[in-house]
Amino acid sequence: MIAVVIPAYNAAETLRPLLNRLRPHVLLDNVFVVDDGSTDATAGVARESGAHLLRHERNRGKGAALRTGFDRLLQHGGYKAALTIDADLQHDPVDIPAFVREWEKGEYQFLIGARRRMGSGMPLHRALSNSLTSFLVSARTGQMIIDSQSGFRLISSDILSAVSTLSDGFEAETEFLIRAALKGFRIGFVPVATIYGAAGSHMTHWTTTRNFLSVLLKEY
Repeated sequence: MIAVVIPAYNAAETLRPLLNRLRPHVLLDNVFVVDDGSTDATAGVARESGAHLLRHERNRGKGAALRTGFDRLLQHGGYKAALTIDADLQHDPVDIPAFVREWEKGEYQFLIGARRRMGSGMPLHRALSNSLTSFLVSARTGQMIIDSQSGFRLISSDILSAVSTLSDGFEAETEFLIRAALKGFRIGFVPVATIYGAAGSHMTHWTTTRNFLSVLLKEY
C-alpha cells in the first residue's frame, strides 16, 4: 500500500483541486496533508476532504513537513512507500499510475518525476538551476540524477527508515536524495508533465541555492 504525503503552506486555494484530482488514483484515507503552520484555510480543506491532517503550529519549512509525514507513515506500519506531491498544482496526479507501475517492477526503490526543462514552460532560471544542481548531485553520488529538484517522488519505506535529514527547508529534498544514493539505494526516473501555473512559489531562489550548496558541501 502506498501513502501520499502533501506538504502544504498557505495552500488552501490549490489544495482543494489537488485533492479532487487525486481521488481517481488514490483513496484519500491514504493521503496525509502536512499543514506547515498555514494562516489560511489549508487545515480546513484537508479535514473536509477526508485526508489525514498533520499540523505544525508554526511554519517550519518543507523539509520539516516531509519529515513529519514520513514519521507518521512509519508509525502506521502498513505502507510500503510514500509518494510526495506538492500542493501548488505543479504536479499532475494523472502521472501517479506511471510511478506505481515502475515501482512495482522492483528495480528502483526511489523514483523521481523528471520534468522536461527547455521548451516546456519551465522558467529559464529554474531550468538552469535544475541542470546545475542535477549535475552536481550526480557527481557527488555516482548515480545519474536527471532532475534533482523535483518534489514528485515515490520513496520506499525501507529508505524512509534508513535515511534521515537535518535540513528543514527546500534543500532537505537534496539532502535526502544524496543520503539515499550514498547508502546504495537505486534511484530511477519517471517522465512527468512540466507545469508552471499562476500559483506563486514559497521558494526563495538565492536562499535555496545557498542552502543547496551548504548541503552539498556538508555531505562531502
